[in-house]
Amino acid sequence: MGQKIKRIGVLTSGGDAPGMNAVTRAIVRKAVAEGVSVVGVRRGYSGLISGDMVELNGRSVDGFITRGGTTLYTARCEDMLTDAGQEKAVATCRHMGIEGLAVIGGDGSFRGALSLARKGLAVVGVPATIDNDIDCTDYSIGFDTACNTAIEAIDKLRDTMQSHERCSVVEIMGREAGHLALHVGVAVGATCILLPERKQDYETAVFEPIRVGRLSGRNHHLIIVAEGYGSAQTVAERVEEATGMGTRVTILGHIQRGGTPNALDRVIGTQMGCHAARLLIAGKKNRLVIKKDGIIKDCDMEEGLTQEKCLEQDLFEAAVTVAT
Repeated sequence: MGQKIKRIGVLTSGGDAPGMNAVTRAIVRKAVAEGVSVVGVRRGYSGLISGDMVELNGRSVDGFITRGGTTLYTARCEDMLTDAGQEKAVATCRHMGIEGLAVIGGDGSFRGALSLARKGLAVVGVPATIDNDIDCTDYSIGFDTACNTAIEAIDKLRDTMQSHERCSVVEIMGREAGHLALHVGVAVGATCILLPERKQDYETAVFEPIRVGRLSGRNHHLIIVAEGYGSAQTVAERVEEATGMGTRVTILGHIQRGGTPNALDRVIGTQMGCHAARLLIAGKKNRLVIKKDGIIKDCDMEEGLTQEKCLEQDLFEAAVTVAT
């Protein structure tokens, strides 16, 4: 069977994640090696609608693998929520000769990709979100780097909290999902981890572990709060009122999304990017690149986005067990 596609586009959308550039680099170089030209769409769907694009080749992506953020930029685009905006995006692709589009992003980005697929454009998605909240894939690009960024910051924070015998309440990103907070909390040995998926009782989940720890000689405590759970400041106030222990709130915020991607995100990003390019070159449509049981594969995008990713129950139970 002959090659079906001669020209593809690639865009990054939604929140940036470390490793997005590694995916872009892999898509470009795999496509170019197969004789396919690549257009980089700048500023996500906004650039797709307006025609904000740049030609990419093997040399233009030199150094991409080491860079955090997204060199193609990303932006919110309200027009993509409308039929008129979607039609314009497809028309722009046709005008630019783009026969297939690789979308690197999260759940919201793929909803936009699906709308284009329904209008006839061949689309392939690559999951890249520090939230790691896409059910059909075990891993999303950027998750491990974000974990390590938060861990490094909290390890430094712990030194100060221990010196002053305080309780530190740290808010972790993740939107409505607690996957990032759970992994970070386990890795830093948090006293308790508050997650949107688990509406825990304060007395048993927060206050009691602190009291038990103090009785056994622990002079500082760390509480991890997922941003989807609620206000870290409210948690701190309740802890101080119930235990009398001085508390400090730290919101790591967008620092968790930045920084040089680590080895895992570079390697998996490269694998996923190559797989995405292969799919587009073969004329595949409406596919989502995933990592499942250690293997890079793909699934139907619409089917892959139908479920909500569950929290890792075993990991949560382990966190509770070893907390005190």
